[in-house]
Amino acid sequence: MDKMNVAIIGAGLIGRKRALALKGIQEAKLKVIVDVVPERAESLAREFDCNWGIKWQEVISRNDINVVIVATVNKYLAEITIRSFENKKHVLCEKPLGRNVEESLKILKASIENKVVLKVGFNHRFHPAIEKAKGIVDKGKIGKIMFLRCRYGHGGRPGYEREWRSDKELCGGGELLDQGVHVVDLFRWFAGEYDEALGCISTFFWKIKVEDNAFTFFKRKDGLIATMHTSWTQWKNLFSFEIFGEKGYLIINGLGGSYGKEVLKIGRRKEEGGIPEEKIIEFKSDDISWQKELIEFFAAIEEGREPIGSGYDGYKANLMIEAVYKSEKESRWIKIKNE
Repeated sequence: MDKMNVAIIGAGLIGRKRALALKGIQEAKLKVIVDVVPERAESLAREFDCNWGIKWQEVISRNDINVVIVATVNKYLAEITIRSFENKKHVLCEKPLGRNVEESLKILKASIENKVVLKVGFNHRFHPAIEKAKGIVDKGKIGKIMFLRCRYGHGGRPGYEREWRSDKELCGGGELLDQGVHVVDLFRWFAGEYDEALGCISTFFWKIKVEDNAFTFFKRKDGLIATMHTSWTQWKNLFSFEIFGEKGYLIINGLGGSYGKEVLKIGRRKEEGGIPEEKIIEFKSDDISWQKELIEFFAAIEEGREPIGSGYDGYKANLMIEAVYKSEKESRWIKIKNE
């Protein structure tokens, strides 16, 4: 693999996670960190022993940079990503792929036109329990999937209503777009496309103009159902993802860290009924998903292929979310655009 010379645009929490993940990848070198707040960029650059700057426009045009990680506020994801493509850089754009379907489609088209690799920050695919579950499903060990369900949320923090995630112009949407985009991506990854969406979004607690809770159903013509509740009022962090098939089930709890130990429960239904046979696998609490995702991204660049969690996946996730927002507005099932 050729050396991946990386620029990170955005020195916030996610930018730091990406920088940490890069440290363990010998084939990559973090060259520069950019942020509109000089002190933030300089501090993170000092921590990771690289250069820093405040003008992303200058960095993405540098000849010694071939990979850009865009970890900014949602409002700026599309512009920075597209401009990076025009400078022939490969890009990992953090989720969501733009604030809406229109922005994600522009990003996707720009990547194709400029013949570069676009990866969306869907690191949940690379959690070991989720990867293990995907392998079990793909091998048909729990049979045909009947339904999926997920609960995912946290409780915010003091001043959450003043953060950019609560500003409609900056974020594009609330909890449905923030954490919900990870869930709908997993729904597609495990079970394929869906035909219709039904949703109810609410703002129960935070004094904001975006939703702090979202309740959704997705269904297919063959009867498969996927349902989720994502919440900024969960108070104690929670991730629970369940897949039920004709022969058994998979239950993933936790994501490590504040979400608790990552655990996969594998259940096998007995034909005669009664209590299913269960196997429980516990994974280390360290979150290795960020590093594994970057390794996959760099491999896709080297091999000239679409990465796992591609730009198309980001676009499709936004189509599903758009259908939910429309369902809330019109109080009915909405057909999902499968294009």
